[in-house]
Amino acid sequence: MSLSEASRITSNGILELTNDTCKILGHAFYPHPLPFKENSTYSSVFSFATTFIFSVIPKYPGLGGHGLAFVISSTKEPKNSLRNQYLGLPNETSIAEFSTRIVGVEFDTVQSLDLNDINDNHVGIDIGSLVSNVSEPAKYFDGHNNKSVNLKSGNLIQAWIKYNGKKKLLTVTTSPLGIPKPNQPLILSAIDLTPLMNEYMYIGFSASTGVLSASHDIHGWSFRIGGRAEDLDPSKVPIFMKSRNVVGHKNGFKVGIALACITLFLLVTCGSFQVVRWRKPADESLEEWEVEYGARRFKFSELLAATREFREENLIGSGGFGRVYKGIIPSTGLEVAIKRVAQDSRQGMREFVAEIMTMGRLRHRNLVQLHGWCRMKDELLLVYDHIPNGSLDDMLFSNNQKKTLNWEQRYQILIGVSQALLYLHEECEHKIVHRDVKPSNILIDADLNPKLGDFGLAWISGHNINPQTTHIVGTLGYLAPELTKTGKATTSTDVYGYGALMLEVVCCRRPIEPQKNAQELVLVDWVRELHSRGEIMRAVDPALDLYNPDEAKLVLGLGLLCLHPNPNYRPSMRKIVQYLLGDASAPLLPIDIQLDIQGLISDFSDGYYQTESEPFSSQLTSSKSISGITSLNEDMIPNHGARATY
Repeated sequence: MSLSEASRITSNGILELTNDTCKILGHAFYPHPLPFKENSTYSSVFSFATTFIFSVIPKYPGLGGHGLAFVISSTKEPKNSLRNQYLGLPNETSIAEFSTRIVGVEFDTVQSLDLNDINDNHVGIDIGSLVSNVSEPAKYFDGHNNKSVNLKSGNLIQAWIKYNGKKKLLTVTTSPLGIPKPNQPLILSAIDLTPLMNEYMYIGFSASTGVLSASHDIHGWSFRIGGRAEDLDPSKVPIFMKSRNVVGHKNGFKVGIALACITLFLLVTCGSFQVVRWRKPADESLEEWEVEYGARRFKFSELLAATREFREENLIGSGGFGRVYKGIIPSTGLEVAIKRVAQDSRQGMREFVAEIMTMGRLRHRNLVQLHGWCRMKDELLLVYDHIPNGSLDDMLFSNNQKKTLNWEQRYQILIGVSQALLYLHEECEHKIVHRDVKPSNILIDADLNPKLGDFGLAWISGHNINPQTTHIVGTLGYLAPELTKTGKATTSTDVYGYGALMLEVVCCRRPIEPQKNAQELVLVDWVRELHSRGEIMRAVDPALDLYNPDEAKLVLGLGLLCLHPNPNYRPSMRKIVQYLLGDASAPLLPIDIQLDIQGLISDFSDGYYQTESEPFSSQLTSSKSISGITSLNEDMIPNHGARATY
């Protein structure tokens, strides 16, 4: 599955489109488009059928929040999707703007008057709009009567959707799990899908939460073109264990039990209050920021059990901040990574709180998801998703893993990291400077997607505010020169770190490497020197037997540009993403002429500078070697003039 935003696969195999956090959305699509027509001009759409089992578990029982939809779409990444009543799908304006083709069947748990919803518990067919063409209250036919289906009950519900291409009929049927498919469908609609479908389309699910929130889960799914979808075996469907209230007692018995409980409660309250207060450890008190941001607090005993008392065999990483352990939370079966911050670590309470506040509010497919935290006396712990492949640093430099990353995988990792940084810099609620972009802080999941993590050094600021720090943080080799002089961390200093990462990924060499002659090889200097001799492709990792030379040249050139000593000359992350995705052409620079840097900045930022010479990635060279940072002593940082030779 291709997952984005809040969607994920849980450890027991459930597709969680959203959890019960407010104002999030989740998309989950089959990763490859499927043929819905024989060709682009074919007169009709193939027949298809699907069945799936889902549940909607509201955070507050009975209050919806907002529902999910089965979707057939021309793209698996719908633009401008909304975190509210649109079920994670774009509105009509966005659909028209980006020419997105969408056919959906919605299972809606909130009545939206602007969408003409019939109630807060209905099923509808949506054709290019969230205003349903036809909708019905959720129910099923048991052979004698229609019975209501409560979509937001938290119970498992099965849905069947079928389209007959010859008869041009779309049917939707629902029933609680365990009840055979009713003979009478809930919706029977005559509709021709041919004009709405491309030759190839994506299939999947979408959901969102607004102020009202709920967990939207898919427990099983089957799809087929040109035939009947495979039946789902209820006994093999993964489920969450939920406690249920015992019902059916007589009113008198319930009243008696209630009175007895109240009496007992009043008798023991006064004494037990003092005992509990006396025994409650200091680490169990709520922090102000925990109340404000709603981060989940784990009990230390839970984390002890999850890691088998932090045994060495569960250790998966260590560093200046402390150690990271793999664990499984007993109550949920969730596989996690637990960061145990050392008491003498430079990452103390200030950074710890910053990490929780930062990561707890972020939702992006290329960011590590924070699940919660724990504080035991002076010990600090953070609980994240466990990422099975470890860090990018491990995959690049571990002898037994290095060759697993081919060029396409490396290129996609660089794109994912750039999109995560763009989100932090421009798209989240507050501008965030990561300040420590490097391979060891980039985790690689089972599908080789990158997850940027370790926000302990992150700095949160309001947009358009010049951030300042009182001390320099980061890692040598990734620190921008101006940091050692001004102490100001900006999005441009993140770009510098990303530039070092780009060279590292392509060359498979660290930014600063000791040499046999007791000197150090500075990667950026080495690449610039090769570039000045017209031999930049020699910098590509020799272990890459096959790679795209145009992409490699682009990445090396962008890396050098990001590592420019003048921060004003570095591109923004938005520009970098556009270049890597091919959405914009990289500017072309003339050969061997003197250019005023300020004028070049203007040309580059507008993207209009074009010549018949080779691309900038094969022409960029400095008039003097740019030394890497080997010390925090300002006197050792080279002083570069206002002009350079290109």
